[in-house]
Amino acid sequence: MGKFVLVKCNCGYEQPLFKFIASEVKCGSCGAVLAEPTGGLAKITGKVEKELD
Repeated sequence: MGKFVLVKCNCGYEQPLFKFIASEVKCGSCGAVLAEPTGGLAKITGKVEKELD
């Protein structure tokens, strides 16, 4: 199981994310929130396209 995922925003932009984050991650294109920290695995609000190695 990889530690990175490819997340797709509603605007269509795809961005790789680390599953364990310490701060909010926003879309590089439109600025929408893609993931929020939870103290463990991130709460991913975008669509997970695939797991990355």
